[in-house]
Amino acid sequence: MSARTHDRTLPVTGTRRGGALGRVVRAGVGRRRTQTAVMVLTTLLSVAAAVLAVGLLVASAAPFDRAFARQHGAHLTVEFDGSAVSADGLAGTARAPRVAAAAGPFGVVSVRLRSDAAAPPGFAPPPLTVVGRASAAAPVDAVALTEGRWALAPGEIVLERGAAGQGLGIGSRMWAGAVELTVVGIGASAGASADAWVVPAQLTPLAGDRRPALQMLYRFTGADTRAEVAAGRAAITAAAPAGAVAGTQSYLDVREAVQESTAAFVPFVSAFALLGLALSVLVIGIVVSGAVSAATRRIGILKSLGFTPFQVGRAYVAQALLPGSVGALLGVALGNALAVPLMAEVAEVYGTTTVPIPLRVDVLVPAAALAVVTVTAFVPALRAARLPTASALRVGPAAGGARGRRIRGLLGRLPLPRPVTLGLAGPFARPARSATTAAAVTFGALAVTFAVGLGSTLVAVKADGDPDRGGDVTVRTLTGPGEGPGESMPREPADPAAVAAEIGELAGTGTVYRTVRTRIGVAGLKGGAPLVAYEGDTAGSRHTMVSGRWFAATGEAVAATRFLRATGLRVGETVALSEQGRTVRVRIVGEVFDLGDDGMTLRTTTGSVAALHLRYQPADFAVTVAAGTDPAEYAARLEGAVGPLGAQAAVTDESRSSVIMAMQALIVMLTVMLVVVACLGVLNAVVLDTRERVRDLGVCKALGMTPRQTVAQVLTSVGGIGLVAGAVGVPLGVALHRWVMPAMGRAVGTTIPPADIDVYGVPLLALLAAAGVGIAMAGALLPAGWAARTGTARALRAE
Repeated sequence: MSARTHDRTLPVTGTRRGGALGRVVRAGVGRRRTQTAVMVLTTLLSVAAAVLAVGLLVASAAPFDRAFARQHGAHLTVEFDGSAVSADGLAGTARAPRVAAAAGPFGVVSVRLRSDAAAPPGFAPPPLTVVGRASAAAPVDAVALTEGRWALAPGEIVLERGAAGQGLGIGSRMWAGAVELTVVGIGASAGASADAWVVPAQLTPLAGDRRPALQMLYRFTGADTRAEVAAGRAAITAAAPAGAVAGTQSYLDVREAVQESTAAFVPFVSAFALLGLALSVLVIGIVVSGAVSAATRRIGILKSLGFTPFQVGRAYVAQALLPGSVGALLGVALGNALAVPLMAEVAEVYGTTTVPIPLRVDVLVPAAALAVVTVTAFVPALRAARLPTASALRVGPAAGGARGRRIRGLLGRLPLPRPVTLGLAGPFARPARSATTAAAVTFGALAVTFAVGLGSTLVAVKADGDPDRGGDVTVRTLTGPGEGPGESMPREPADPAAVAAEIGELAGTGTVYRTVRTRIGVAGLKGGAPLVAYEGDTAGSRHTMVSGRWFAATGEAVAATRFLRATGLRVGETVALSEQGRTVRVRIVGEVFDLGDDGMTLRTTTGSVAALHLRYQPADFAVTVAAGTDPAEYAARLEGAVGPLGAQAAVTDESRSSVIMAMQALIVMLTVMLVVVACLGVLNAVVLDTRERVRDLGVCKALGMTPRQTVAQVLTSVGGIGLVAGAVGVPLGVALHRWVMPAMGRAVGTTIPPADIDVYGVPLLALLAAAGVGIAMAGALLPAGWAARTGTARALRAE
């Protein structure tokens, strides 16, 4: 029985109409295998990208926000100078405008606590912000005990979870000079207000001859933005005695630091998700519209059998929803699998085992995708179903129309091979279809351009964001463990003076500078901040400035972006640094692009902080070799000279960041996903076009066109579209890159230098413009091969 006879036997009245409609749906899905496969893949890839992006955005903030709300975290932590104000003098700040609740004042000191845990030679313990609190409970910033109990008497200490280093736990002993403390608990402060807590009576022996500072914790009536927190800070400063505020810390900076492991992913993953959603809508529209266009005569038959336009629309929606649902389910699974390693970073912050993609994301994203499929399928199907039945039944194979014939005639006058002119004229026969195909290729070219820019910027950011990667050769004075029996601990560091002498005497030495590291107390910052101090000629240091300049004199310093944000400082202002009661002030003369140590490093000369008598970790030397000297050969000679001293020389390591490597892998994956979707859109359009024009191809073959010329004609028909799409997509990709990269920088608390964003040169742009042609031809290869293999007689018999 023929298909047409079978259609006439379909019952279309009564309760059996639903069964007939189901058979129509199943027949349509089974007959259009190419369109079905395209729709499954398109929905799968777009849902996976959207689940990953939305899941990252929602899940990365959830652990901090939940803990902060549960513990009534402090929106602002303020440290007051104990010599400038008394505890009673701070009572008025709790009633300042915008303040909803306050806790304190608590005494606070910054001390370096040695522990009984093994430490390598030359290791200086970091300064810890120790607060005197009688209880973990408080109206603001209640401390959550994760292990042990609260300190009840002098000689006991509770460590904040982040400050509890390797080897420290309940029962560990710590010393500050002659004062001995025993760890009795591990706690967590949602607002990161302290590194450790003791009973108030313990502060006096810890402070020695110093006067403890005073800490107040505030919650505001509104603190969703930095402007609101800044307004609250201004109100508190105005309510306190002049000059009493020594430093402040906003919870937004703490939140930003907590989320930084995933925050950088969100802007560009979200951009890819939006691109994927737009592209999937477009490609699904191409597939469904093409299917409806190819089935207009069949729709006429269904109408003649009694199906209403609404029933026809339902049938074609169902034909789209079946493969769309399969793709959506697979996309949810893929998106969750891709998010596992990223969510593991968030899980570590609050001690949870995993932070999965929220269930509501797994439900809402595929539901939204299927709603898009429904609308995209129903509109063209209903429009075709509303055609008069006689008109729909008269529709035959597309011949290209008068416009297509005129364009072919004009292009035929060009001195080009006939298959090429026929291919160039092809898009004009179906301008609407050609426009949607061009739009799909434009999205693909945009994605490639965006991905190349992202990858190039990330490479530049990795290099420029590491000011410690200075010189051509690095000399370390503290090497690894020895290889002999019992030599499991690192050896003693080499004498820096002796190492410097050997470097200075070696032929080929250019500039040399030495760096030493430690942590230093900064008013208002819990735990202080990392300090890198320089000695020597820093002309060979590889630093990139965001604003201002590199330090040039004693008393000057440069700081990373997050340090400036966390302290509320700007370039040109001064900051007080402290160590065991000694204080110096340095002026910030520049904002350096620095991604190390969470962007909190301060850099200056050793002379600027000499008055603090700091205990540094072992020194490193950065050596720039003289012109004409091979760094590898120089490093080998220098290793021979400093090796006997216990130092180690090597060519400066171009280390790779695991986070940036993960980003690059994700970029490649998402770009491939979008390019595949774009190619699927081209493939579907070319399949429809070649099937509609199969009789024309048969005539051309009968007149002598070879299979190779047939392939050339099909590829040329999309090549012109790809060229135009590339010219449009590349500028859009550049614009998207210039918008996303600053957002990524802001997400991790830094400012990406403009030089690292402007990565597109003219040669690269010209090469990227060809991406549109490549995507279009890649999508057309399979149908071009099918057209070339179709026999002449079979093509001439087609209707």
